[in-house]
Amino acid sequence: MLEGSILQKLETAHRHSKRPIQYGVYYKNTLVSLCHALEDHILTDDSTPLVITAFQQGKWYLQEAERYADIAKKSGQIAIMASLDTGFAEHPTSQLPNVNLVGLDSADPVAEEWHLIILAPAYTAMVICQELSVADYGSSGVPASDVERKFYGLWTFEPELVKETAELAISHIGQYNPELAQKLKAHKDAIQPRLATPKDLSAVVSRVVDYLQTGQVNISVPTATRHQALDGNLVSNEIQAFLRMAQIIDATDITNPMAAAEVVALAETIGQLLDLPAWQMKRLRLAALLHRIDPLRRAQSVLSPGTSTRYEEDAPSCPLTCPLVPGAQVLRTMPQLRAIAQIITHQTEWWDGTGEPAGLAGDEIPLESRILALVADFQWRLNQKKTSQLSREEIFAQALEECRQLQSYRFDPKLIDTLALLVMGLQQGLDVPLVTPKVSASMWLLNSRLESESKTGEQIRSYGK
Repeated sequence: MLEGSILQKLETAHRHSKRPIQYGVYYKNTLVSLCHALEDHILTDDSTPLVITAFQQGKWYLQEAERYADIAKKSGQIAIMASLDTGFAEHPTSQLPNVNLVGLDSADPVAEEWHLIILAPAYTAMVICQELSVADYGSSGVPASDVERKFYGLWTFEPELVKETAELAISHIGQYNPELAQKLKAHKDAIQPRLATPKDLSAVVSRVVDYLQTGQVNISVPTATRHQALDGNLVSNEIQAFLRMAQIIDATDITNPMAAAEVVALAETIGQLLDLPAWQMKRLRLAALLHRIDPLRRAQSVLSPGTSTRYEEDAPSCPLTCPLVPGAQVLRTMPQLRAIAQIITHQTEWWDGTGEPAGLAGDEIPLESRILALVADFQWRLNQKKTSQLSREEIFAQALEECRQLQSYRFDPKLIDTLALLVMGLQQGLDVPLVTPKVSASMWLLNSRLESESKTGEQIRSYGK
């Protein structure tokens, strides 16, 4: 990272923190799709956000200036950083009262960065990246095609991280225009960002995925291999969008913020006890990570009576049609996640056939859905008891017994027996590590190989005293 750049300052601030930032490499076409999706979401929001951008060169801003005229109508203040080019300050958008241009010196490291920072009370997002240097490209050299240019950085919806980055950007702007920096700081201070609601996130994530899916249209690249790499970068970021949504949903639940990580750990252990094949374990893991992505799954679950969809060939085995379910439907926009959407959809089926949305019974319910339903319920019960005076052995025993009382009509009785084996191990000191995927390297979730893209955090065995 370039010394003195905004990305470098952010990395330094979090280098030794409890939550180090995860970075990735993005092709230009991926960043264009991401930024367009996040920018266009502003047009549907009424919160007049603070928007700070860095375009590297003025010519790149000029390509987007007409879009920013529309964005300015829905924004409070917009600050645009770029190196001075002919026409940078003359475009009509640049004359709007709430659009502020900051001409960067050619030696300024921020002139090598690409930023989009959006700060509003109900919606925060950012893309912050730095272009790879000639040395970073290595023996392959700098690509001849513009869309193959690579950038190192991250994108996120996390309010505190967005706010912190906005402060760094405003401080940098202050080196050029102290008066503008003060105005931007006042606007920022007046905004109290909060975590977006699942409903809001579903809207923006759908837009991000849609833009990423169409991002490869009309791309001209020299070789099929490079085209595949560009598409792979887009797919990786589509998965990132869903994982980030799931992370925010967990973060908004202050009573059970580790639900996804703990359900993943429990589901994988159950899968190991059942000796599931690697492909099924990987599908179960991703479904567990995203199992709370449907914010309406405990409410009315059918979008409209009689609506149905055919399952994909790689989806779990069950009847060919079922009602569509809110929340999980956003996953179906991505072909690689349709099987995952089906698993999540049917986690609310009951063993006796009285559940939703399709009234499946017994082995008609996909195995992964049955596992997910049981371990999610078990994790919830463990979490409810963790502040009690019970010992960890008693907590596990009580949660298991409560699940056992629901067997044969809510849960698969065979899976209850498997859960009992797991509980026995936990009571005897078995460690079940929490595995959190690196969101910036999410292709491991779809690749044929299982890669070690995880870190070990707190463990489920910590329940109780």
